[in-house]
Amino acid sequence: MSTPLWQPRDTSGTAVARLQADLDLNSYAELHKWSIENPGLFWSRAWDDCQIIGNKGSDFYSPGKDFISSRFFSDATLNVAENLLSKGRDGDTAIVSILEDGTRTETTWGQLRAQVGATTAAMKSAGIVKGDCVVAWVPNVTETIIYALGALSIGAIVSTASPDFAPGAVQDRFGQIEPTMLLAADSYQYNGKFFDCTPKIAEIESLIPSLTKTIRISEFASWIAPFMGAPLEFTPLPFDHPGFILFSSGTTGKPKCIIHSGAGAMLKAATELLYQLELHATEKIFYFTTCGWMMWNWLTMALGRGATIVLFDGAPMFPTPSRVFDIAQNEKLDFLGLSAKFIDSAHKEGVVPAQTHDLSSVKTIASTGSVLSPESFSYVYDSIKRDVHLVSMSGGTDICGSFLSGVPTQPVYRGELQGACLGMATDVFNAQGKSAAIDEKGELVCTVPFPSKPLGFWADTNNERYLASYFEGFKGVWTHGDFAAKSVTGGFTLFGRSDATLNSKGVRIGTSEIYRVVELFPEVQEAMAVSQDWEGDTRVILFVVIKPGMSFTPDTQKAIKDALRNQASPRHVPDLIMVAPALPRTKSNKLVELAVTDIVNGREVRNSDSLANPEALVWFNNLYA
Repeated sequence: MSTPLWQPRDTSGTAVARLQADLDLNSYAELHKWSIENPGLFWSRAWDDCQIIGNKGSDFYSPGKDFISSRFFSDATLNVAENLLSKGRDGDTAIVSILEDGTRTETTWGQLRAQVGATTAAMKSAGIVKGDCVVAWVPNVTETIIYALGALSIGAIVSTASPDFAPGAVQDRFGQIEPTMLLAADSYQYNGKFFDCTPKIAEIESLIPSLTKTIRISEFASWIAPFMGAPLEFTPLPFDHPGFILFSSGTTGKPKCIIHSGAGAMLKAATELLYQLELHATEKIFYFTTCGWMMWNWLTMALGRGATIVLFDGAPMFPTPSRVFDIAQNEKLDFLGLSAKFIDSAHKEGVVPAQTHDLSSVKTIASTGSVLSPESFSYVYDSIKRDVHLVSMSGGTDICGSFLSGVPTQPVYRGELQGACLGMATDVFNAQGKSAAIDEKGELVCTVPFPSKPLGFWADTNNERYLASYFEGFKGVWTHGDFAAKSVTGGFTLFGRSDATLNSKGVRIGTSEIYRVVELFPEVQEAMAVSQDWEGDTRVILFVVIKPGMSFTPDTQKAIKDALRNQASPRHVPDLIMVAPALPRTKSNKLVELAVTDIVNGREVRNSDSLANPEALVWFNNLYA
């Protein structure tokens, strides 16, 4: 067992420790085991500990005939918006919004409640009723949160996307769910550039004929102004009432419309924020996200803890690579949420906030979106902050939450996610469908249902797509598509998506195992490895993007192969290394290995509309035409 990078101090006051003591259990492992063996009791206790407002009922968990049909709180009634607005004091700050150009606004809890009441009344006046779909094509700003809360108070279903989605990609998503109302961006800023969205609004309206009303962000205040003073009204709803529709990245076909229970997503997030992250009322929480990523929904749920949420819309490294750390210092954040890619980029840029910034308020740094490499763990503790709880989280849009996250009573080990979330029966299965041994690589799975499992997919007859997406790997077990291993510490190591996992001469290799070595080379901006069917077997091709002004020589190529052979294994050495001008990625900044895998194997790319830079595929298409 390696030496911990961080050890918690006094943990007796944590929610995890209190729950453990109440149940007379001796360790987090015992508590986790109890939580998954007694799902009804655990989620009922979580409801109480998170101070959920509503009628909890008496049927906390009904197993059902399978994973999908199992139900939580089948006789409960509550309203998500009521819960998210109930904790803060009128004069305290609920939301801070920061734009790339530095524009900063604050909204108090009193102002938030008043504006949500007015939004609810305005929506009702426009004919919005329970069960309608309302959508938003918007930057990450306060108006988007208010709009969503107004809809949730009625029982409408909310779906959001960021304004860098082109009208065709918006149609691919929102067009499937026939929304009634659209909140639209007038403009947004990114990386020092101004983008005018107004010409695209009419195009979106023409592509989605179900829309009966569009409100631009610039018109939002005047739209709700006649209704200011309207009382807050919350429609009591069943626990399984749809609250959100989230979309898969679309890299494996047309985006899946994943229907989530609003209450299920809220309870899951609230449970993580309390037990795994120890986030309290009045603390400031920031997560760098767009409205097109489930982390926006997750961040919004932090209002239910009474926390202040800090929004940022723009490029995280503009005008300087330290921009996000400037925000952390200026806002005195308690919780700083980043992506693994951002941490890696900050490392490469040579950013050392420990020497340049006062981050004394920051108690937790979180990372998600892709695998956080062991080198990035070291970078956080060496160059950002020594005494901080580093939480590498893993979950997804599919569950609007995490399978793996922080454990505030446990040490942090280099390269490891600390543990499975309470209530999540997370395991690693080998090819035989058995629980894998320690350090044996296999599929990340979940064997017991949880409240934020999807209600279903939109227009999915007999749950055919739902079943095909998660339950084809092992019967009755959620298979998430991540390649992972359990550690002797109780933690987990992730190696990348299993559907992008390389097969090198019959041996499965996680892509992150290659990237962590290759991206340490000063010449390499980023890298992507894919498998190509070749002469009756497979071969691994590594594409690298070279930093401006630097060259890629035969010596560099040899050094990369040697490093992979020595630092990983001979199996990790690619058969071919090629320099590419750019690599395709999603709008949430994830590399899309599947798109390149399709091209190199002569297949049609599955849904290039989901890409932030579809032009990156042109070079690959020309190469393999």
